[in-house]
Formats: sequence, structure tokens, C-alpha cells
Amino acid sequence: MGDGDHRGGANPRRDESAPQRSEERWIDEGRSDGAPRRRAPEPTRKPGQRPPVELSDVGGLTVAERRRLTRQLSEAADDFANERWEEAKRILTPLASRHAAVAEVRELHGLTLYRLGRWAQAISELEVFGEMSGSADQLPVLADCHRALGDHDRVAELWEELREWSPDGDIVTEGRIVAAGSLADQGELRSALRLLEKGPTRPKRVKPSTLRLWYAIGDLQERAGDVPAARTTFERLASHEADFGDVADRLAALS
Repeated sequence: MGDGDHRGGANPRRDESAPQRSEERWIDEGRSDGAPRRRAPEPTRKPGQRPPVELSDVGGLTVAERRRLTRQLSEAADDFANERWEEAKRILTPLASRHAAVAEVRELHGLTLYRLGRWAQAISELEVFGEMSGSADQLPVLADCHRALGDHDRVAELWEELREWSPDGDIVTEGRIVAAGSLADQGELRSALRLLEKGPTRPKRVKPSTLRLWYAIGDLQERAGDVPAARTTFERLASHEADFGDVADRLAALS
């Protein structure tokens, strides 16, 4: 996974090996401010990962139309998984227009636009997906789009929303990385590092999100001038996955 290839930290864009979404439970029976409820998926896939092709609400479609939509969405999902994002977009753009009420279409379309760097369009689709589904799965991706556009206030708002709804721990970690990257973009390296270090840096089981968190910490430690700490962090990462991103090159440069 190219975890160090994004704007100042690890990202939620690669590595499609996370588990699929299981049964979902609602949290908080209602908000006094009228805001929509969010689901807390346990476990969930990582943000930015190809959604499963399981259509939840396609009311009004005939059996034949549902089958056709499922087939087309599956083709787009395969293109997405193989990083053929332009091909995926060619399938999804008309689907998003024709089946605007299908959350899975809006989600995959939004993720595809995100991978293509079409931040504003991705925001539109992922916001609609969140409203339709009540899911917090893609909040880190949404935040990263705003980060790319320099809207750091919105990144901070989405980070607070993500913490409030407390979805799966991996999702929170991804959001933490994006929020810290936003702070770093603004020159607040120490604050960004403190935010990362409050995350699950020493879990009992090292997961892909752990590796991304370590990479982000090591990157900021180096940028802040703490070379010994950065070397130690990258060495820990390499001991678990030697070919993670460009960690080998980072270690060589720090030696």
C-alpha cells in the first residue's frame, strides 16, 4: 500500500484487505439538535475501500433492472479494485444519474472521484451517501477531500463528528491521520504529532491501520526534526512489514 504518498501523512486510499461490513447497530436513539443518526459498524471496512455489491434499497426496479444494476455496479467495483478508476467512473457516472436513490452507487461513485482527485465532486457524492445511509464509514475520506481543498475548518468538524459517533476503531484511526495531516498542512506539526500519539500506537494486534498510524507518526517526527524518534518509529514499522510504502527508503535516509 502506498501509505506515504499523500499530503503529509498516511492515507486511507489503498489496501483493499479489510473485512466486509457485518450487521450494523444504531447508536443514540436521537439527537436533540435534529442531526441524523449514524450507524456504528462493527467491524467495518476501511474508508476508501471498494464497497461490497449488496444493494440495500432499489425500490421501484423490476427484477431485470435490479440484476442489470447489480452487474454494472459489480463491473465498476472490479475496475475500482484494480485501480482502473477512469473505467469505473465511465460506468458509475450514468448510474449515479439514473439511480440517484441507491446509496451503494453514490458511495462507489464518490470513492472513485476521490481516487481521481476530483475532490469537490467526491464531496457531493459522499455527503449524499452519508445522509442516505447514516453510515460513518467514509467520513475520513470526506475529510481528506476537504483537506485537499484546504478547508481545514471542515476537516476539524468532521473529525469531531467522527469522534462523537465513535464507529469502528480503524475508522477513527483513519480519521485521526487525516485530521493530523490537516494540522500539519497548517504548520502545526507538534499539535499534529500529539493528536497521532493519542491513537492506538501500541495495540495488542498490529493491523494495517496501526502501520499507517506509525508511518504518519514517523513522518511528522522527522519533519519536526526529531530524527532519533523517527528512526525508532520507522524501525518498529519495518519490523512488522518491511516493504510498507517507502519505509525502507525512509530508514536509509535517516541512517
